[in-house]
Amino acid sequence: MNIKLLITNILTLFSFYTFAQETPKIILPAGKEWSQLKEGTEVSFELKVEGKNCEKFRFTIPQGKIDGMAFDSLGRFTWTPGYNLVDRLDSYKFHQVIFEAKCDSTNESISSKVEFRIQHVNRSPKVRDLKPFYVQYNTNNVYKIDRDFVYDEDNDPIVVIPSFETMPEGMKMTSQGEISWSPSLTQFKKLKEKTIDGNFMYLEFYVEDQPAKTQTKGRLKIEVTQIDLPPEIVVVPRDNVFKIKENQTVNIRFYLSDPNGDDDIQDFDFLTDNQHVSKSNLIKNTSNQYEFTWHPTYDFVKDPLDSLGFNIDFFVLDKTKKRDVKTIRFVVKNAINEAETDLKLYNLYRGTLLRGWELLEQMKQKEDELKKAYTQAKKGKKNRSVLNASLGATTSLSSVFVPKTKPDQQRLISTLGGTTVLTIGTLEATEVIGRSMKDIIDRLNYIIEKKNELQSKGDIFARDYALKSSRRGPEFVRKVDDFMNAMSLKGLVVLDLDAAWEPKNKPTDANIKKVFKDFNAE
Repeated sequence: MNIKLLITNILTLFSFYTFAQETPKIILPAGKEWSQLKEGTEVSFELKVEGKNCEKFRFTIPQGKIDGMAFDSLGRFTWTPGYNLVDRLDSYKFHQVIFEAKCDSTNESISSKVEFRIQHVNRSPKVRDLKPFYVQYNTNNVYKIDRDFVYDEDNDPIVVIPSFETMPEGMKMTSQGEISWSPSLTQFKKLKEKTIDGNFMYLEFYVEDQPAKTQTKGRLKIEVTQIDLPPEIVVVPRDNVFKIKENQTVNIRFYLSDPNGDDDIQDFDFLTDNQHVSKSNLIKNTSNQYEFTWHPTYDFVKDPLDSLGFNIDFFVLDKTKKRDVKTIRFVVKNAINEAETDLKLYNLYRGTLLRGWELLEQMKQKEDELKKAYTQAKKGKKNRSVLNASLGATTSLSSVFVPKTKPDQQRLISTLGGTTVLTIGTLEATEVIGRSMKDIIDRLNYIIEKKNELQSKGDIFARDYALKSSRRGPEFVRKVDDFMNAMSLKGLVVLDLDAAWEPKNKPTDANIKKVFKDFNAE
């Protein structure tokens, strides 16, 4: 019994050893390099089955197969990992694949799991053919590089780096691919010649991804626009509405340009429904620069209007009759004619001082007369003190009134109807037969006092209002009234001044200035 059991165990162990030796398995390539992959790099190997107990095996991938993997039934495997398999932020990624071998006769299968390590590989940015950059003259041309033509397949941030060797003067390019350029006339003509000859101008640049700093070179063709674009008007100052006052000058400058060349400009003019604006107000300085100067007079805005508005359409035409129009509105406010007002105020200023000058001249003349009368009366000249005096019914006079040293005068005394001609030798006698000395002195004092007052006020008036600006205030008219009131003499009748009196000197500015030193003649 024990012998039989021993024999049975020995046979079982032998059978198990025999089966173990004949159990098949999938043989993988040696080493690890074949499973360490890179994006975009092809891997290829062939799988074998060891310990065959089957005539034919068919290989498949039941799990883990992705697009791009090629694995035939004979065990030949080929795969190029795609560049989008590993994100740029992950650096690498693991991917598991199960390879299976199935026996055709017994339908039995064996499998093996493989883990691939795929490393991210950075790709350079892509630059496709760009649309040409069409430029116009005297215009800030802007071109934005389309991100559909310049991009990074790894979705890396990219920047655009210009090639300064091919960049024309004045051109600017940002790191985001925005190009701006306003070509000069010389640059535009050269570019136009190249465009006509077919020898185009190219701008080179580089597209660099971040942070890998790999670059791809690109280029952009620059051409003169072939479209017949309309001319353009640039207004300086850049206002659409000008609000001015009467007698104020407005000056506007116009700069004309044509994308097809300034020689394409044919005409520049304006249209308006206001008849006060003349074509002569538009001055041509050069073929592409004009100047509009206009000066509305004080009678432009008719009373009772406060302001008057109208439009002017400035237009430019090219040879194909394409145009550009700039409409400018003008609003003119009613204003006071300051020159006319200043002239009226000056005439009032001068007329007031002229009146003072005439009155002072007349008073000086009267003063001289009174001083002369006073001097003569004071000397008591007997031959001049012959006055008419009524002495009642006197018909004869005693000769005692005649000096004895002049007997001839006694025969000249006669009586005529009770009126006697007397020769008075004493000053006191004038109180009886003429005006008193007190009256002469009073009038003379009044003249001197009034003359000094007018001289003082006239000097102040001439000095305070010698300038235009000082006469524009409301205080000026009040001062004129004050000065005129001072010239209203209360004793005009007593002074016996002649209303029709005319000065000996002419009322010139020089004569007025001699009296009022601060008088300012305009």
